[in-house]
Amino acid sequence: MFSKILIANRGEIAVRIIRACKEMGIATIAVFSEADRDALHVSLADESYCIGGAAVSDSYLNIGAILTVASYCNAEAIHPGYGLLSENAEFAGLCAECGILFIGPDADTITKMGDKDEARRTVKTAGVPIIPGTDIIGDVDTGLEQADAIGYPVMLKARAGGGGRGIRIITVPDDFTQSYDSAVMEAKKAFGDGAVYMEKYLYPVKHVEVQIICDNHGNRVCLGDRDCSIQRKNQKLLEECPACISDDMRISMRADALKIAEAVNYRGVGTIEFLVTGDGSYYFMEMNTRLQVEHSVTEMATGIDIVKWQIRIAADYTIDINNELNKNGHAIECRIIAENPMQNFRPNCGEVTLLHIPGGHFVRFDTALYQNYFIPPYYDSMIGKLIVGAGTREEAIRKMRGALSELVIEGIYHNSELQIEILSDDEFVSGEYTTDFLIRKGYVSDR
Repeated sequence: MFSKILIANRGEIAVRIIRACKEMGIATIAVFSEADRDALHVSLADESYCIGGAAVSDSYLNIGAILTVASYCNAEAIHPGYGLLSENAEFAGLCAECGILFIGPDADTITKMGDKDEARRTVKTAGVPIIPGTDIIGDVDTGLEQADAIGYPVMLKARAGGGGRGIRIITVPDDFTQSYDSAVMEAKKAFGDGAVYMEKYLYPVKHVEVQIICDNHGNRVCLGDRDCSIQRKNQKLLEECPACISDDMRISMRADALKIAEAVNYRGVGTIEFLVTGDGSYYFMEMNTRLQVEHSVTEMATGIDIVKWQIRIAADYTIDINNELNKNGHAIECRIIAENPMQNFRPNCGEVTLLHIPGGHFVRFDTALYQNYFIPPYYDSMIGKLIVGAGTREEAIRKMRGALSELVIEGIYHNSELQIEILSDDEFVSGEYTTDFLIRKGYVSDR
């Protein structure tokens, strides 16, 4: 096992990884920006080093600074968390060149599955259904011809996309040129790659994902599925495990996820995402070659510490968790986001003047908040994840409503009241909700 790991991230996920390392007897190194000097992960780690200014490009995306600290401190491995450098193939490759293990798949796998166009081809070869679509679109005229062939509405997607960026939904030909130009521009700015491809826009749909863990010895385990259909502008707000789908679909989808993992010889923790249509069909959407934000809800439902297993697999341990699956019933996770619902969900920052975290049996709040902490304006506005587990879905819904009512975060705006409204809605309670839920209910006016 490793003796020392550097965490190349911040916020709640950095805290989460540090806690897992402490339980495993592994020393930790934190890196932080000037704006994060007072952040919780800085004080919890065994060693902490400032690597740049507030902007992520100057600090948390500063590969040279991170690798310099890792080498100076004799870190054996780097855990990238989620977001930031977690799916950066260049970073994974440079870690290998420096003799530091990257906790995740190798650079080639990240590149292959991060290229959404290539991933589609790989999955199709494996015999898993994909959404009807195109290869990379070279120009507007070609795109218009292909859109006519597929049939409107269509969706433009960035090849290197993520986080809902580089996506445009087009319902009529007259909107194609402007949407294409803006999608390319956004993709270039966000990912340094302006290539886009097109898929048939399916709606209404459920967004379901399957959690997998694969070791270096050919063992592959599916840790179940999650329903991630409550979204705003392609960003997930609430997840539950298992998903609200039929058992037949669940069995088939999990088997297909493992087919994909085998096809790319996957190693580590990963997530296969699918879209489910009303006629009972499902289609591969993408693979995330990293830890997901919503891994916690699967941990609650299965009783398996996914972060620890990530680290064990990187240290060449063999998976031995089959008998632990699905022992905790149903789990729900609500993302707590610092934003003002009265100002079109504008991100919010400021000092947390009062903090009360709910407790109880199978209630968990993953966060980096503490009382009098000042939330900086430079980073993602998610400030925590509230997770509950119960024997049934009905019990989990009731428990989550109670936990949200008990959660107190004063000094900033946040979305806990919206989460309570969602959990109280008859359509959500029925389990038949789809990704357009918030739009149809009037909470948001656009995608």
